[in-house]
Amino acid sequence: MKKIYLLDGDKEQKLYNKLKDIMKKEQNVEIVNINTKAIKDKFKTMPDICIINEENLSCNIKVIFQQIKEAQQNNNIPLIVLTTEEDEEHIVEILKNDVEICLKKPSNCEILYYTIMNLIKLLNRNRTVSPLTGLPGNNQIQIEMKERLENGEKYALMYIDLDNFKAYNDTYGFSNGDEIIKLTANIITKKVFKKGNSSRNFVGHIGGDDFVALVEDDNYEKICQDIIAEFDKRIVKYFTKEDIERGYLEVENRKGIVEPFPLTTISIGVLEVTNKRFKNTLEIGEAGAAVKHLAKTIWGSTYVIDRRKNREEIYDKAKNKIVK
Repeated sequence: MKKIYLLDGDKEQKLYNKLKDIMKKEQNVEIVNINTKAIKDKFKTMPDICIINEENLSCNIKVIFQQIKEAQQNNNIPLIVLTTEEDEEHIVEILKNDVEICLKKPSNCEILYYTIMNLIKLLNRNRTVSPLTGLPGNNQIQIEMKERLENGEKYALMYIDLDNFKAYNDTYGFSNGDEIIKLTANIITKKVFKKGNSSRNFVGHIGGDDFVALVEDDNYEKICQDIIAEFDKRIVKYFTKEDIERGYLEVENRKGIVEPFPLTTISIGVLEVTNKRFKNTLEIGEAGAAVKHLAKTIWGSTYVIDRRKNREEIYDKAKNKIVK
């Protein structure tokens, strides 16, 4: 259920009734009329969108903006302002206050409806995106994998994560760790979407230092090599000269004992995915975890490719190898 607050001082509630009417076919949208004097109270429950009717405000609209921002956890609410002002400078001043959309009244019902619905769609997309990297998250990753499998599409699925990343965070802090995650996302997207590669390729951020890429090009092995080459070249600037010369980190464990950890590297496990081999995304996930584990057992930045074509070939966990 999407909750939309309407801030309007109109006692006759004309705009409120108009909004309820144009949104009545949307069963998952609730319109709530809020008196401007009740902002502090009502905004304790965070709405999905806030619409402000400037025409009937009892105070300056900048005061309303400030009151909304001061309300707990409400700095990220998308704002739509409806105004009768013709002065463009006034509209610019409104937009300067982190207002997403400013519409002139009287506004066409269809324009208002599609403005709200498109903003809701944008919110839904953004809430499945990693705030750190801007890449699609787990929900979209699963959708992409499932759709391609059901459509009988062949693709290479790359599971990518960092080695000894926790040791880096423990030594350099989470802020520097976030910079490495953003660097990794940048390198992966750069190589996967390199000019000439398929426009159907996809990159997602599972979370933390884990990424996924769906590659429809046959050159996925070259993409792995390019990712590793650039990562190893650029990662060194995130370590001190002393750590680089030593070749490892010194990290104190829970018992107070200093242990050596290798510098951060990148591992890539690759699956060739077809519907002849996999029935669903759960099977893909299990096979992906196995091949990524193999990659991580090898020292340094590396990739391992599982080229099995059908379900008869299995991964022998006891022997750490792929067999028929």
